[in-house]
Amino acid sequence: MPFTALAIAAAIAAAAPLLLITRLPPAVRGWAAAAVPFALFVGFATMLPGVAAGSIPTDVMRWVPSLGVELAFRVDGLSLLMALLITGIGAGVFAFSGRYLAGHPRQGRFLAVLALFMAAMLGTVTSDHLIALFVFWELTSLTSFLLIGFKGESERARAAALQALLVTGAGGLMLLAAALLLGQAAGTFRLSEIIAAGPALTEHPLAPAILVLLILAAFTKSAQAPLHFWLPNAMEAPTPVSAYLHSATMVKLGVYLLARFNPVFGGEELWTGALVTAGTATMLVGALLALRETDLKRVLAYSTVVALGTLVMLLGLQDPIAATAAMTFLIVHALYKASLFLVAGIIDHETGTRDATRLGGLARSMPVTAVVALAAGLSMAGLPPFVGFVGKELLYEAKLTHPVAPLLLVGAGVLANAAMVVVGGILSVRAFLGTPRGLETTPHDPPPEMLAGPAALAAGGVLFGLLPGTLGGWLVEPAVSAVMGSAAMGSATPAPLALWHGFTPVLGLSVLTLALGIAVFLRWEPLRRRMERWHLLDRHGPERGYTVALGGFQWLAAWQTRLIQPGSLRVYATVTLAVIAAATAAPMLFGGGIAVPAGWLDLTVYEAGAALLLMAGAVAAVVARGMLAGIMAVGVVGFGSALVFLLFGAPDLAFTQFAVEVLFIVILTAVLLKLPLREPEHRTRGQRRTDAALAVGVGSVGALVMLAVLASPFDPTLGAWFGAASVPEAHGRNVVNVIIVDFRALDTLGEITVLGLAGLAALAILKRRPQAPQGGA
Repeated sequence: MPFTALAIAAAIAAAAPLLLITRLPPAVRGWAAAAVPFALFVGFATMLPGVAAGSIPTDVMRWVPSLGVELAFRVDGLSLLMALLITGIGAGVFAFSGRYLAGHPRQGRFLAVLALFMAAMLGTVTSDHLIALFVFWELTSLTSFLLIGFKGESERARAAALQALLVTGAGGLMLLAAALLLGQAAGTFRLSEIIAAGPALTEHPLAPAILVLLILAAFTKSAQAPLHFWLPNAMEAPTPVSAYLHSATMVKLGVYLLARFNPVFGGEELWTGALVTAGTATMLVGALLALRETDLKRVLAYSTVVALGTLVMLLGLQDPIAATAAMTFLIVHALYKASLFLVAGIIDHETGTRDATRLGGLARSMPVTAVVALAAGLSMAGLPPFVGFVGKELLYEAKLTHPVAPLLLVGAGVLANAAMVVVGGILSVRAFLGTPRGLETTPHDPPPEMLAGPAALAAGGVLFGLLPGTLGGWLVEPAVSAVMGSAAMGSATPAPLALWHGFTPVLGLSVLTLALGIAVFLRWEPLRRRMERWHLLDRHGPERGYTVALGGFQWLAAWQTRLIQPGSLRVYATVTLAVIAAATAAPMLFGGGIAVPAGWLDLTVYEAGAALLLMAGAVAAVVARGMLAGIMAVGVVGFGSALVFLLFGAPDLAFTQFAVEVLFIVILTAVLLKLPLREPEHRTRGQRRTDAALAVGVGSVGALVMLAVLASPFDPTLGAWFGAASVPEAHGRNVVNVIIVDFRALDTLGEITVLGLAGLAALAILKRRPQAPQGGA
């Protein structure tokens, strides 16, 4: 099996043993849980030299051949970058979870679902088939729903999980629609072939609809304004979930989708305009809301919204420098954000609180954690020699060189990055330095398995900052080539990564950002208290719109249920028959389907007698006053049908019908004599008229259908085939029996099952005995 498919299968297979991980000692669980993701990380890392040299491994396996669906996997620079982030950060998160949730009764189930999520993520970023990509995309939504709602006893966790599922699930439906339309427009569902077609696909009439659907699908997953509200609410999940799903991997799926289709739609004004506008707005909204929060996880969540907006905006600039900045920042953000989320989990684990206003001076009791937090926080703030500084320099360079509104983009970037300086300061400086605040517990550094992940990620921020050329050559440049496409890149090369570019305007912007961020950080407390009083967004923001919309859907569902589920069998039968009759009659009346066979009134005396018997039985059943009389009248209809079978050359069916009608009348009469029947419900005159009109309408439509069938030329193909195949295929000369027993065996089995269940129900009714009255006289 090819490595990519083997990696996904291994991640899925890892779920089963992780269910039993609680049988291991707590000190071993973290390392055992991290074994599979770390091995996969090493395996994907071995692909780096080949992919950097231009080799793109592709694996194809047949999945649903009749529908043209294949399990095709392709690992180019962009896919490999995402796979390394998924497995590398996953190894740290799994190790952290093994100790963080030690003692929790559902720890094994949590890790198993986390493994399935990792498999879904790997499948999404490596799939080379649109349908398979959609399946894996939706699996990430389902598994994240389970992870966000892990604390099922919490109402807030359940609401957050449902909100994330509804928002991202709506995006999944849009992705499915886009995939189907794109497959129709391109004539293939293979991503590599669609990308190879490039901008030529934009000339197709379906291109605008595909473009809009892809953008909306990406925006829901990557929490672009005004759909950003679900991401901070998802912080109700345990900290490992926040670190894995909502900082480094799942929320980047939307960015991945935009980057993947950028070579196709990158030249469209709608594409670039939507990405730049939404990305810039998301940056500013996330920065503003991040400064209002005191919960460490929610602060980090809103800073993730800022980062996602930055990435989307950079993809919309359509420039190699901007693409280089986007891929670099993708790595930078993953390293420091996952590390800081895990640090926030350590703080919560050791102190029992995530409230930034209650934290301070933790470095004295947690020195190792403080060093990790400081390294990740400084990278987030964009200080040298951390890789965050390299990424921030590229961000400003891409914005300054953009021909459209560079000052506006730079200004928005300065404000957003200054907010990130504040967030980094809250997590690293405020919590660990300064004056200690009174805590109910005495914190200390956690066990090594909890520190391994955040420490390795923070160290990566330092290492890549000192060796930016290695980062660029092995990871960034192959990803940029995939994002821009060979046609767009031409002879251009991705911008080189360097820690020092000299005294340039970009450096001046970095200094300005740092100064503004420090100034806001020093005044964060009074600023935050003032912003807490801004209730405009809470009352009229997008989350309020979601709440109103959800309530509206619930009201609509309740109203619709009351309308169509009144609890009356009479209403159900009326609506069902009316809909069937209308749906059948409409195409016949307006589509020329009405036809009458020649000589349809040429009846013999016997045929006319059988028809009159049928009609007489039907009329008698309608006008009958008692239940037994009605049963007898219905029996007359059955006997009339048997006569019709006998007259038209089907004696076996006729005698079967005779036997069935006799048994029906006898059994039903015996049952009715056992039941304490009440007076029948009396219908009003209006109800009788409605029933009469419905009966006449359904009967007329049925008659029109039968006449149209008889007017059509008889096609003996099927009958001839059954006659010819009866003996050699089924070894039977009675064609009717062969059809029922062999060619329609499953259908007949179903009918027998239904009759058997009905017989058991009748037996239960007949055996029913009235209960003796309790107590004595």
